[in-house]
Amino acid sequence: MKSQATLLRNAKIVNEGHVVSGDILIEDGLIKKIASSLTLNTSEITVIDIKGNYVLPGIIDDQVHFREPGLTHKATIETESRAAVAGGITSFIEMPNTQPQTTTIKKLEDKFTIAANTSWANYSFMFGGTNDNLEEILKVDATKVAALKLFLGSSTGNMLVDNPEVLENIFSHTDLLIAVHCEDEGTIRRNLKKHTDIYGDDIPMKYHPIIRSEEACYLSSSKAIELAKKTGARLHVFHLSTGKETNLFSNELPLKDKKITAEVCIHHLWFTDKDYDKKGTMIKWNPAVKTNKDREALWAALLDDRIDVIATDHAPHTVEEKSNVYTKAPSGGPLVQHALVAMLEHYHNGKISLEKIVEKMCHNPAILFQVEKRGFIKEGYFADLVVVNLQQPWTVKKENIFCKCGWSPFEGTTFKSRISHTFVNGSLVYKNFEFFKMNAAKRLTFKR
Repeated sequence: MKSQATLLRNAKIVNEGHVVSGDILIEDGLIKKIASSLTLNTSEITVIDIKGNYVLPGIIDDQVHFREPGLTHKATIETESRAAVAGGITSFIEMPNTQPQTTTIKKLEDKFTIAANTSWANYSFMFGGTNDNLEEILKVDATKVAALKLFLGSSTGNMLVDNPEVLENIFSHTDLLIAVHCEDEGTIRRNLKKHTDIYGDDIPMKYHPIIRSEEACYLSSSKAIELAKKTGARLHVFHLSTGKETNLFSNELPLKDKKITAEVCIHHLWFTDKDYDKKGTMIKWNPAVKTNKDREALWAALLDDRIDVIATDHAPHTVEEKSNVYTKAPSGGPLVQHALVAMLEHYHNGKISLEKIVEKMCHNPAILFQVEKRGFIKEGYFADLVVVNLQQPWTVKKENIFCKCGWSPFEGTTFKSRISHTFVNGSLVYKNFEFFKMNAAKRLTFKR
């Protein structure tokens, strides 16, 4: 059978701290050759002239909620992975708080089956830990599953793990990377009661970061880190939202040698508490968007490598659900389609380099989760590639939003950059707001 080949010409390739001009030959889903100029018999090759635009490794988003099974009125693996490839995300790791929750091997494999049939992007899932499923956790094959997810503060799906003995048992016995949502439940409940006593259910949104406070985040994060140090567990702390928490993390070791790592999400780098008046519940997330001082501290920690990864925490809800009063409106919002272009906006503003964006969104998730042959533009690696035009402005409108919920916290925002092409395993799946081949995605594997 004749091999399928594509040649990307005249690209600016962003990879491992450098930008180099060159050509990329893709063959049978892999990057076959990278050179400053490739001379080939192009009669049997699809040639795409990149015209001096930038080629990045496909983004690996280590934290998404695609809502399937059980919550498919909000989203499905198909709809959200389609939106993801439009945003340059070629691989995702999805969370366990679906219905049913992914807390048994059988339920985990059910999700893999759905993704194998419907996903536009490469996929893996986290296994969910609870107060009573250690036996199932110990059955998980670390080469086939991204990580173990623990909610140390309640979030959508009610998977709170709040028994200290259980937590220590899990941390002591699993070889899986443990990813944690850290907010102290007791602190949040006390703060919520204080505000409902005054306002009832219709609490003004500006109090969200007071209810889900810096104290709640720091107390939980510091306890999780203390437990990881005590047990030797491999810990990854999701979605830091406070400046205070950044001081818990170190940049003294290279990422591959770190036992304790951290992530920040797009919304905590973009919004502040000043945006609640305009955006309301549409920017209600757990943990909450906090102050400008917190945002600047998160940026500082990201740039000096105390924070290792940028992710989305894509968590869609319907407009109707989000339109409820404070206590009834769920937390979370859709972000996969606009995450990369949002970060590129920060590049235009001089906040971060292209090389650093690629490090935090592509290289580091691959290193941290030990993803096989992805996250870099290297010969022999899977051809997950994203072409970006840094000078092609566009505005986010309802008609160009692809996630199922049909809205975005970025609606009305004009971005300077556009994602022109997305390749998944060498197949062109997206080009300038059009979609092509869906069956290119593969299950992620892990070199552990």
